[in-house]
Amino acid sequence: MRALSQISLTQRLTLMFVLAASSVLLVLGFVIASSVEQHFEDLDMEVLSGKMELTRQALQRVNSHQGLTEFTHQLAYSLVGHHGMEVMVIDDDEAVIFATGHAGFDPALVMHQAANAPGQPALWQLDGKTYRGLAARLPTAVLDAAGQPLRVFVAVATDIAHHQAFMQSFLHTLWLFVAGAALLTGVLGWAAVRRGLAPLRAMRAQAQGVTAQQLDQRLPVQTIPRELAELAQSLNEMLARLQDAFQRLTDFSSDIAHELRTPVSNLLTQTQVTLTRARSADDYRRILESNAEEFERMARMISDMLLLAKSDNGLVEPQRERLHLADEVRALFDYFDAVAEEKNVVLSLTGDCEVSADRLMLRRALANLLSNALRHADPGGVVSVRLQALEQGVQISVSNHGEVIAPEHLERVFDRFFRVDPARQRSSEGTGLGLAITQSIVQAHGGTIRASSVAGMTTFTLGLPRV
Repeated sequence: MRALSQISLTQRLTLMFVLAASSVLLVLGFVIASSVEQHFEDLDMEVLSGKMELTRQALQRVNSHQGLTEFTHQLAYSLVGHHGMEVMVIDDDEAVIFATGHAGFDPALVMHQAANAPGQPALWQLDGKTYRGLAARLPTAVLDAAGQPLRVFVAVATDIAHHQAFMQSFLHTLWLFVAGAALLTGVLGWAAVRRGLAPLRAMRAQAQGVTAQQLDQRLPVQTIPRELAELAQSLNEMLARLQDAFQRLTDFSSDIAHELRTPVSNLLTQTQVTLTRARSADDYRRILESNAEEFERMARMISDMLLLAKSDNGLVEPQRERLHLADEVRALFDYFDAVAEEKNVVLSLTGDCEVSADRLMLRRALANLLSNALRHADPGGVVSVRLQALEQGVQISVSNHGEVIAPEHLERVFDRFFRVDPARQRSSEGTGLGLAITQSIVQAHGGTIRASSVAGMTTFTLGLPRV
């Protein structure tokens, strides 16, 4: 099996083609040889049956022992010119009444054949020759002491040496033809397979040209055979996914480097300025408190990145329990009440339903949405949460009045580190991973999330299965 796996596809197909063609030729040769052999047997049986019938009719005219002698002369006369034809007549005592020159068959063998398979062909060996013969027990017109017709055993045989010589030559020629045909089939099959697999080699050559810098290359689906078109399409789709993932990874690496560069640069600058001269204890305390804020922000960012990495690899397993969503939302309202009061925003809740979910993960997802809504809500506006039970699950909508998000930005609001307005101060915008984390939590629960922004109303809608 291991050796077979090392054989190329061209060699495998050629070998299979040769085996299939050779098998067909061998079966065909066997059928032809059997048909020719049967034809010879039918010809011999026709002659032997004729001689047996002639002998039967001649014996029916024998009505005395003297007539039996005349019968032998008549039988010998009828065989003149029939070269290779042998006849033998035997009585019940195994005494040979008549026999042609080469009919030296074993009387016991003839009597056994006549008793067990009368009229059926048999092959007899005599003096290195093979005979096809018939044996039968035929009645005469002579009556025995019991008044029953006297019966004799008759054997009629013909030499089939010329048939055997022909079959030997025929089979020799046939097998040479099969061997030559198999060889020719192998050559033609190899050429056909090589030509048939040319599109596959072209696909391989094009695939070898795909690199991390050239993921935009695609295989030409229209110019290859139908059987390979689906493979080419699948490869193109895989390349598209790889290109998208690579681009996302590149953007993510660039974004994370940029995000980490800012706090590190702030820490480094502030530390260098602090070290330029001696300062009071209050100054050092103030500087350390500022540095601690930057470290906390970096720690949150790293923690969020680890959570997203686990989510991407399917390592986030929710610990589900039955939750009343209204209770969870009210608890979050209590937490955000001070922020809402500061911005003069009203928090509103409508509806209630139950869902099976991880309490901490779900709270974090809803907290991210509420924080985002409060951040972008117009002063004096309303941030509303609507809970609705549906047939397939539950739906949670978080809406706020504020600046409309452009359609091209809606597709990217769940991307990591993406901000609709890059000019905003990063320190006030958090880590830029909140909506990405919310999406990963929802997907870990088998749900969906989408965003819409129309006529000054921005809404994030979560769909969760009841489970």
